[in-house]
Amino acid sequence: MGRKVGLSMAKARPLSPHLSVWRFQLPAVMSILHRMTGVAISTGTVLLAAWVIALASGEEAFALATVIISHPLGQLVLFGYSAVLFYHMCNGIRHLSWDFGYGLNIPAIYTTGRIAIMAAILMTACLWLYVYFA
Repeated sequence: MGRKVGLSMAKARPLSPHLSVWRFQLPAVMSILHRMTGVAISTGTVLLAAWVIALASGEEAFALATVIISHPLGQLVLFGYSAVLFYHMCNGIRHLSWDFGYGLNIPAIYTTGRIAIMAAILMTACLWLYVYFA
């Protein structure tokens, strides 16, 4: 008969991947964000279409849309919309380069990921600096 090991003698081993050891990698986070920004762009485009419809509907509707957009919450929505547009565009260019076979090794994936994030931040900042100070 085999030797029985009691629970007290068994080594406590973490599950794999254990949450205290495992962490999200940059490519995984960027992939999730790319999908989320795609949804946000769709929602923002509906709001953009509503603004264009208000523009075409006459002075009163456009005045109401202008009041909504001028409100700090409206400005925050516009800021978020521009940020997701720039991020989605930069990450889309990165994916396009992969489609052509460029940057498919691990160091290049991390480098282009960081470049895409920084470019999106820089473009968003430049746009809003231009909006408020030009």
